[in-house]
Order: sequence, then C-alpha cells, then structure tokens
Amino acid sequence: MSLALLTLSSCVVVLGGEEEWSVGGHSSGARSSPAASTAGPHVASAESTESLGAFVVDHVPERQSYVAYRTADELTIDGRLDEAAWQAAPRTALFVDIQGGDFPAPRYATRARMLWDDECFYVAAEMQEPHLWGTLTERDSIIFHDNDFEVFLDPDGDTFDYFELEINALGTEWDLLLERPYRNGGPALHEYDTPGLRSAVHLDGTLNDPSDVDRGWTMEIAIPFAALRAIAGRPVPPADGDVWWVNFSRVQWQLDATEAGGYQKRVGADGKHLPEDNWVWSPQGVIAMHEPETWGLVMFATETSDLGGGRAFEAPDDLEHREFLRSIYEAQHAFRAKFGRFAEDPRQLGLRGGEAWDWPLELHATPSGFEAVLVMQQQGSSAGLTSAKRLHIDEQGHVW
Repeated sequence: MSLALLTLSSCVVVLGGEEEWSVGGHSSGARSSPAASTAGPHVASAESTESLGAFVVDHVPERQSYVAYRTADELTIDGRLDEAAWQAAPRTALFVDIQGGDFPAPRYATRARMLWDDECFYVAAEMQEPHLWGTLTERDSIIFHDNDFEVFLDPDGDTFDYFELEINALGTEWDLLLERPYRNGGPALHEYDTPGLRSAVHLDGTLNDPSDVDRGWTMEIAIPFAALRAIAGRPVPPADGDVWWVNFSRVQWQLDATEAGGYQKRVGADGKHLPEDNWVWSPQGVIAMHEPETWGLVMFATETSDLGGGRAFEAPDDLEHREFLRSIYEAQHAFRAKFGRFAEDPRQLGLRGGEAWDWPLELHATPSGFEAVLVMQQQGSSAGLTSAKRLHIDEQGHVW
C-alpha cells in the first residue's frame, strides 16, 4: 500500500489506505519536535486550488561513489603519491564540469584517490596542467582566486556543520568550517585551523614560467579524524561500511603570459576577468559547491587497497528517503514562492496517495517554517503500528 500521511491535530491520516492511527507524541532524537499543526483556515483539502502539480522525487543521477580502503603503511605526506598504498588505491572517474556531464568537458584531466587509517582520512589529487601558476602565500587567503584543489566533507550528510579545505600550487591552505550552507546564511568559520592537518604539493614543471609547457601537479592531504569529531555527527574514525558525503573541486582560471614573464588572468571584451571553470568529482547540477546533499558518497572499507579493490560500494540505507525528503523541501519552497507560506498538508505538494513510494510522511508547522518527518520503517500489525526510525528535514534543508 502506498502511503502519504497528513498530520491533523494528534492523528495521522493515511492517504490511499483504509484506516487511521493516532500518534502518541512526535519526533524523537536530539531536537524536540513541535506539535503537529492543527486543522485551520490554511489547511487545504485535497481539492484545494492552493497546490502544486504532480510531485516528483528529485534524485541525483550523476552522483559519484567511491570505496576508500585502509592503508596499513605510514604515508609520507610529500605530494608525490609514489607509495605502494597510493598506487594500489583506485582513482576516481575524471572530473567533469560542476553542472554535469552535458556541459563541456574540462580542458585538463583531474582525478582523486582516497585512503584512511585509524588516525586520518587521506586524499590525493592528480592534475594535468600546462601552466603552473600561483600567487597566494598567506594561510587562509581566498585561495580560489588562484587555481586550486578543494575538499568538502560532511560525515553525517545532514548538510550542516561541514569541512572545507582549499590548496593552491604553492601549497597555501585555506581550511574552514561551515555551520550551515551559505544559502542559509553560513557562517563560515574562517579562523579555524585544522589541528594536525598535513598537506604537500609536488610540481611537475616550473611555477609561474610561461616559457615552457608544464605537465601538472599532484597533491597529498592528511586530515585527522580527531579534528572532525566536533562536526562529524557520528563516531570517528569510521567503521567498516560507513558512508560520508564528500566532494572535490578544481578551480581553474584562463591565463595569458605577461611581458614580464609571468601569468595574468585572461580578461574579456568588457575588461573583466573571464569567469573561472569549476571541475568536480561529483556534479552539483548548479554552479555552487555548497549544496552538500548532492555531493558524492565515500564508503570506508577495512580491507587494504593492495587486496585488489574488489569491495562493492553500498549506499546508505536511507539514501532514497533523504532524496525524498529533499524533494519535499524543494516542493515546500516552491509552494511558498507561489502562495506566500509553507504547505501544511502533503496533498498541497502534489502527494495524492498511490505513488511509487510507501513511506508515511508528516508535516508540522514550526515557528521558523516547517518540519517534515518520514517514518522509514514500520513494525507490527496494522492494529499496533510502530515506527522504527524517523528522518527529518526542516525549512533550511537540515536533515537529522
């Protein structure tokens, strides 16, 4: 039976079903949940004209995945990637335009590799580059004003409290934490310095010298799990099979040689710098890295990479549920843009019952907006229905 649940007062109505069941209390977990919205002048009936069209779950079709293997060897962080552990680690697919595979392919190849042990998450990058260039030498400069490589980590996939690191060809680092995405006001904690962070760059060519053609640069990064503990939202180091939300970006500017023998950013007919290219591991669909829900997925495996790398990736059990809730979030904001408020009835969002999904949904009005709750599993008979797990999203896109 396909279910979509409508919260009215203290009961939940099963759309498309044959019975009703009362809810004794609301969400469990770290946050206290608001009371369910009561029927009132803003609760539309199924026939209300205040509704959207057919509801569509917005999956992330180009989302990339990767199995990160353990390393039993101590890695020397020198940027060279010549250790056996790195040679055995699988490479990611070639990076693509941030908007996806339908956009022009990057001019230069980029790939990444990942490893881990009890202390650190290790990232390696290999970047083809005929014109090695860098200008910024002060830590925590806005590094993407140079060509750079960037790392984004959201261990629990809640879209809040995540880590970002940017490094240029000079090895200058900019590390920061974000309490929430910029679309929700941030803030970004620029003053954060990652305890124990190690990184190194190796240049295969000459920096800032247009008289020759360079081959590229490689990068090696060790991010201590202990430094991520406060934002991880889950145990670190990870356990076998744990999956993190991760993405990598390469910012690339078009350059011209100068008469003085260096490089400068290319300008257009309007006299302004041409926009930078953004090449990523897992496409975002838009020119914005700070949408963590669309990042790639990295599964941690306790096998070492020298065993052949045959472990299959396994997505989180709740990935489809998260994508469903994200679609509820998008539909809520579309409804608000059209009608000036958030919907209080799932039917206003196009949920009519009988859809492909069978996950009961509750909508709650809150002082700040809304909270949608998905009952992921059900146990017991229809007479004694109980929920095993509840997944939430609010008007800011926070998932818990």
